[in-house]
Amino acid sequence: MATTDLPQRPAGSRPPGRPLSSELSDQLVAVAMDILADEGWGRLNSDRVAARARAGKAGIYRRWPTMAALARHALSTTSLVEVPADAGSLTADLCALLVRWTQPLDRSERAAASLMGAARHDEELRAGLDEALLRPLGAAVREIAAREAARGHELAAERVVLLGSVLEALWWQRYTSVAAAPRSATEVEHLVADVLVPIVEPEHVAGPEHVATAG
Repeated sequence: MATTDLPQRPAGSRPPGRPLSSELSDQLVAVAMDILADEGWGRLNSDRVAARARAGKAGIYRRWPTMAALARHALSTTSLVEVPADAGSLTADLCALLVRWTQPLDRSERAAASLMGAARHDEELRAGLDEALLRPLGAAVREIAAREAARGHELAAERVVLLGSVLEALWWQRYTSVAAAPRSATEVEHLVADVLVPIVEPEHVAGPEHVATAG
């Protein structure tokens, strides 16, 4: 199986032999990302990575004890969620956070999406998705809430937590939906104004910020 096809090395132990080449490490990671994004987790194995990178399997063994460890490292080199620039309001900040939803899944997102099923049974893959997606998403939500507080509108802590949970579920759905077509900017605006903002502002009534561009 892909997660156990490499010899085990104790966590934190130093690979034997001469110093590792950072250039080869980058090449192996790039190949792994390509395989995950284009072919999926089930096709990631040491033979394929070594062949595509034109490297020896020993070069993989010295860096990552399992394919799951390689996949986790590959995810750590990319950004799945970015904190948006301050757009001036809660609604605008949330729309900026979700701007990626108006585009097809990119290479790093496809790679992450390919790990979703296997991550249920593999701690290393779960940790990789947590580091690459969940923690950055939580940090982005907290930053947006802090901005709103700085504008003089403190959001209830439990509501911010709920907002993060809903966004997490929506992000999983984006990665796992068979028909994960990009949303239009208008759809994102409606999602933010009609679903997300009312989570933290229960009495929210759509105002001038909710601009419907359809029709």
